[in-house]
Amino acid sequence: MSAVNVEKTCSFSGHRILSSNFDKEELKNVVYGLIARGFDKFLVGMALGFDTECFKILEEIRRENDIKIVACVPCKDQSEFFKKKQKEEYRRMLDSADETIILAENYYEGCMFERNRYMVDNSSVLVAYLNFNRGGTYQTCRYAASLDKEIIYIGK
Repeated sequence: MSAVNVEKTCSFSGHRILSSNFDKEELKNVVYGLIARGFDKFLVGMALGFDTECFKILEEIRRENDIKIVACVPCKDQSEFFKKKQKEEYRRMLDSADETIILAENYYEGCMFERNRYMVDNSSVLVAYLNFNRGGTYQTCRYAASLDKEIIYIGK
């Protein structure tokens, strides 16, 4: 990844299934608030659901703001089991990203968590959409908290 100012970098983690409490406007307002604080680099894990929504909102905001979107891909074959339209959107987003980081050649158990650790390690704020005290987003929030990273919860 290009030189990172961790203090001005934000990462995202959230569920693949979005509940009725997910609010795009709330997420958009959080991102605008971070930009107002000087944040200019945003790390997105490229999963379905929350990550996809974050990426699309960042693309919209990037049209009028000098921000960078970094696609953090856990493994080259991340989209292997996506449906056709999801794969097309995934490829489109990768093409749109300002930078793409691929952390592993192939999928292995734990590669998603390694991607999440990478994003937390390289940012000072985690924006999280967490509805359950289990799973990858829960583990990512616990990891971020153990490092005293700022966590902004969406949908609470």
